Amino acid sequence: MATLTLREAAALLKIHPVTLQDKARAGEIPGAKIGRAWVFVEIDLLEYIRAQYRQRALQGERAEKTQCHSTSAVVHRIGRSNSATTDDEYSKVLALPTKQKPGSITTS
Repeated sequence: MATLTLREAAALLKIHPVTLQDKARAGEIPGAKIGRAWVFVEIDLLEYIRAQYRQRALQGERAEKTQCHSTSAVVHRIGRSNSATTDDEYSKVLALPTKQKPGSITTS
């Protein structure tokens, strides 16, 4: 069973070592801090990568298909969302003042 240093594991995952350290500290990626150094088991990291394949595939299926509630038929989504943008929602929640758009001015 091969163990990897923080830098080696980051290279395997193709992410920055600081990102890996943060994810390992949060428990998102399997790893252990032994003394002052992080240690990763190579097979655990490969299993983590494989789990990401399955997770993305499932997310993709859910995003593409929804069930029509009136007919129980599967409907494939197309197009964009009509929901408000994140900035609009933040402004509403924070009750930030909004600037009025200037009206059209005509001169004679």
